[in-house]
Amino acid sequence: MKKLYTLLASFLITLALFAQAPEKMSYQAVVRDANNALIMNQAVGMRIQILQGSVSGTTVYEETQTPTSNDNGLVTLEIGTGTIVSGMFGTIDWSTGPYFIKTETDPTGATNYTISGTSQLMSVPYALYAKTSGNGAGPQGPAGIDGQDGAVGATGPAGADGIDGQDGAIRCTQDLLGQMELMDKTEL
Repeated sequence: MKKLYTLLASFLITLALFAQAPEKMSYQAVVRDANNALIMNQAVGMRIQILQGSVSGTTVYEETQTPTSNDNGLVTLEIGTGTIVSGMFGTIDWSTGPYFIKTETDPTGATNYTISGTSQLMSVPYALYAKTSGNGAGPQGPAGIDGQDGAVGATGPAGADGIDGQDGAIRCTQDLLGQMELMDKTEL
């Protein structure tokens, strides 16, 4: 029985880990030297900075990496997984943007960065979805079925008597008049 609980707990923890947003982002670049020739199949030194506010804004995160280019001069890396110089990628408050990414590259694989570029980080479909999914707002779903009626409650105390209405006018009917005539005759 313990094995079953351990297995179930492990499975639930694994599911929870898959539900987390990744604390990294993909980046790709084609690297060329000063003569515009592709830098193929060799280590490339890169420094990546996340800047807040503008292309010359405050650096909130900085890291270095040394990826290897492929046959087409393409380097692929995951920002957030390099050697951290300053800041923490996981604590960037993305709601206080705009943010810009600045990359500096040394085609020789060292830290003599000679190629530099800065561009604004734009929304991607994952972020556009997250913008509305995390706030709990969404369309209202259909109404559910009505529940059963509850039990009848106890009878409450009797209320106060109301006020009496006015007396009505007295009317004589033909029968009543005939009885009165008979009474007059018998008394004589």
